[in-house]
Amino acid sequence: MLLPLLGVVLGLALLTVAADQFVVGATRIAARLRISTVVIGAVVIGFGTSAPELVVSVLAGLRGSPDLAVGNIVGSNVANLSLVLGVAAVLYPVEVRWPVLKREAPLSWALVVLFAVFLASGTLHLVEGVILLVGLLVALSLTMRAATSYGTAASGTADTVQEFLQAGAILSLRRESVRTALGLVATLGAAQLLVVSATEVARGLGLSEAFIGLTVVAVGTSLPELATAIQASRRRQNDLLVGNLLGSNLFNSGAVGAAAAFAGAGQPLGRTITSMGAIIMVAVVTLATVAMVTGRRVRRREGVLLLVLYAVSLPLLAG
Repeated sequence: MLLPLLGVVLGLALLTVAADQFVVGATRIAARLRISTVVIGAVVIGFGTSAPELVVSVLAGLRGSPDLAVGNIVGSNVANLSLVLGVAAVLYPVEVRWPVLKREAPLSWALVVLFAVFLASGTLHLVEGVILLVGLLVALSLTMRAATSYGTAASGTADTVQEFLQAGAILSLRRESVRTALGLVATLGAAQLLVVSATEVARGLGLSEAFIGLTVVAVGTSLPELATAIQASRRRQNDLLVGNLLGSNLFNSGAVGAAAAFAGAGQPLGRTITSMGAIIMVAVVTLATVAMVTGRRVRRREGVLLLVLYAVSLPLLAG
């Protein structure tokens, strides 16, 4: 039992470092190419911080562990908009601009709800995976098309992201491309170690793979979002912070949900995921969206409420 536990700890640590380097590299490349801040937050960082969930869920699905694969997605969506957003809001109130509320928030919420509806059948099928993937592509298309309407000048984007990442030197596409590639490869290896170790721990302790996926693995794969959110909150980069969290949930439900469906199509899922897990996911995402809309900011007391909600949800997911 000691060896699998060490594997989980090592896998989480390596996954955090590798995913962070992948996100930093991808974001700096986007800044070097003068991509707008909103797109960097919602698309580039959103995809980058969802890479751990994608790799973990695909590997778990291929290994015949659908509860671990899908539980990771549900748990990550919950953690992003309760634990991560809550921590960021407690540090500093999170301002949310109206264009984000008008487009990114509804798109992210809709895809999460669609994913939850598909879970109600007790399994994920290939057709549902295709629908989730199409939904993601439509959402990304709308986001990219509307990027210029956010009032963020592309000419200032590189300086903004450089400050956010504390990148004082001139960005090198070659160096950052190597960083991004190595980060992705390391993420793959760390995710493999985490999936294998977490499965062994679940069996050894008599815990369900669903619970491990909804809690330990989900929090582990959400660490890149947490690290990015804390940095963004400290520097008052609210577009990057909110865009990252909404974009991450968008990719989790669309890309990762579709990948899990393709990798483990037709495999039955536990009731903890398809009932309580799905309900908590929709409730958290809805509450967080309401908090954003109310006064166009997430206040400290709302951040505390989100953290309490996350803590309360953990025992419910143990069933």
